[in-house]
Amino acid sequence: MMFDLIRNKLNALGCEAWEMTETNETRWEFYQIGHKLDQNRAVKLSGTEVKVYVKSADGQFLGSALDTISPTATEAEIDAALAKLTYQASLVKNPYYTLTDRPVQTAGADGAGSGSSKDCPVDIAAIAGDFLKVFSSIPESDIRRLNSTEIFVSGICKHFANSRGVECEYIYPSSELEVIVNAKKDGHEVELYRIYHSGKCDSKRLTDDICRVMGFGEDRLSAVPTPKLGSFDVLFSTSDACEIYEYFADKMHADFIVRKISDWKIGKSICPDAKGDLITLRALPSLPNSSKNYPVDREGCEVYDRYLIRGGIAENYCGSRQFSQYLGLEKSSLLTNLEVEGGSKSEAELRSGDYLEIVEFSDFQVDSMGGDIAGEIRLGYLHRGGTVTIVTGGSISGSMNEAMKDMSFSKERVQYDNRLIPAVTLLKGLRVTGVE
Repeated sequence: MMFDLIRNKLNALGCEAWEMTETNETRWEFYQIGHKLDQNRAVKLSGTEVKVYVKSADGQFLGSALDTISPTATEAEIDAALAKLTYQASLVKNPYYTLTDRPVQTAGADGAGSGSSKDCPVDIAAIAGDFLKVFSSIPESDIRRLNSTEIFVSGICKHFANSRGVECEYIYPSSELEVIVNAKKDGHEVELYRIYHSGKCDSKRLTDDICRVMGFGEDRLSAVPTPKLGSFDVLFSTSDACEIYEYFADKMHADFIVRKISDWKIGKSICPDAKGDLITLRALPSLPNSSKNYPVDREGCEVYDRYLIRGGIAENYCGSRQFSQYLGLEKSSLLTNLEVEGGSKSEAELRSGDYLEIVEFSDFQVDSMGGDIAGEIRLGYLHRGGTVTIVTGGSISGSMNEAMKDMSFSKERVQYDNRLIPAVTLLKGLRVTGVE
């Protein structure tokens, strides 16, 4: 076996440490124009990612280098790849740290079971069938329709081992969809794009979201230029809101702490001046239907349930083995699934008064380092004075460092793959630049 061959060569290499992950993926792909199947194919992929660690002569530093070895590589090619990795690792000088030595109990992830192939028991045929049924049932009209869809459904088997005796195997499903919808009326046409990630198929959730996006496309046809609003409340009700909560997760990463990008301290409030809803952020090893339900992270560290932030108080850091050790943390892991608890008000309560709900951006970002918020508006709904106006154009800007002092989010929640977040999030006093 390739895995054992590489392991034996690593053990004979004499380097300080090593880790390796063999990945075998079985994937079905479907490409559709409208509702007509254009082509489909079955794909099998495999490879072994190898990371070599080399300690400096004085023992103070540790370097690493990473590469992927093809399953068709000859022994000579493997020897050459490992020699190159060893040399590259010797050039890197990071303060010394060690790999994990904690054993992990593993099992098949959500969606694994009797299925499509002997070497990957995820039933990709059934999952793909569920996606195809969803797309065949999407209601269309003369104005709005499905342009094209691409479906990728995978069963992934991983085998991890390192030089400190940790070894585990696990299996999980992973799905990716690319969807383009069109709306056309009176010679005017718009096109909207969505990409969806999940483990298996949540038929109702997917159907509802695609129909909602098709509605956005139709509304876009009658949108007027966004007025200059100045300081205004902005409501987020789509997957773009995940960017807001990633800001909080990033601030609790060990590498952000070590590099002094974040000054959030365990046991301290992340925002002493907060008067709105307080963030509770939890890292989880699994969420229903997530494509990131792993028992271990990519370094072989066990992924476990813990609060990163609770009630606005920093509680636990997360991150790589390297930076976690620099903080003196023996038990930590990289993030896979995140859950944000709901706020104090319902969605209906947050949807009152004057606000701008933006459902389509050309791009939306929350910079984790400086907290800058920026996005260009493609479609929004301006609620002002009891009327709703469909708008397009202009941009929003602001600072998460300021917005978090008085942010609100709904009791109701929604899941976007490996992120479970409030259904709507309201940031107050962002700057809205119009196109008038």
